[in-house]
Amino acid sequence: MKIAVISDIHGNMEAIEAVEQDIKNKGCEKVFVLGDYAMAGPEPKEAVQHFIKFSNNPNYKMIQGNTDLMIADYNVELYASLKSKAPVMAEALKNDSKNLDFIEKRFLKSLPIQLEVEEEGVKFLLVHGSPRRNNEDILPDTPLQDVESMLENVDAEVVLCGHTHIPCGFQTRNKKTVVNVGSIGRPFTQKPESCYLIITVENGKCVFEHNFVEYNKERASEKLARRDFLGSDKLAGMLLNPQIRHF
Repeated sequence: MKIAVISDIHGNMEAIEAVEQDIKNKGCEKVFVLGDYAMAGPEPKEAVQHFIKFSNNPNYKMIQGNTDLMIADYNVELYASLKSKAPVMAEALKNDSKNLDFIEKRFLKSLPIQLEVEEEGVKFLLVHGSPRRNNEDILPDTPLQDVESMLENVDAEVVLCGHTHIPCGFQTRNKKTVVNVGSIGRPFTQKPESCYLIITVENGKCVFEHNFVEYNKERASEKLARRDFLGSDKLAGMLLNPQIRHF
């Protein structure tokens, strides 16, 4: 069995279409989605509507990202708090919340924070940030002992996460596997291609492969730049050059 794991879509329909075609070409039977469907992207409403279509599909397992709850629970206090730290993202959040309707927000709010799934005898834990918090970073340079402390009381053999937009992986000393799947919609890798994970599961064993996919980032950037909030042009530039951050 092949499982595709995607995360951090951030309203990027160009990336969604390219990655889903690649998933089909690679013969993946199931898809795990680790959250952040809409926030600060070119087409947040369309992206959420796209994933709502899979709500009752047994081959899709979806969880909530930290920004999904921010959109669903948007209020002026949250806006003010975010603006003091990341003014461009605060403006994006305000605009996203205005543009998504009740049904789309209800979908984001209803998603589980994490989910345990068993496939072919392997237990997977799906989280957005870490098993402890949906906004905790697991990065390539995170010390192994810190990763292991995040996994206390985790029963699953494999933990799948996103949030940082940077793919990486760890094998713990108690034989648990942690894989950050990267981002399809706003990659922070040096070459800004969509990144997702393919897991091949056979006889209780897993093979993990980060897969990179070219998408029309110029078109996505143009769409984002045209959005009606202050700083959308800066976020648009990050799709082309992710090394320059404007948070």
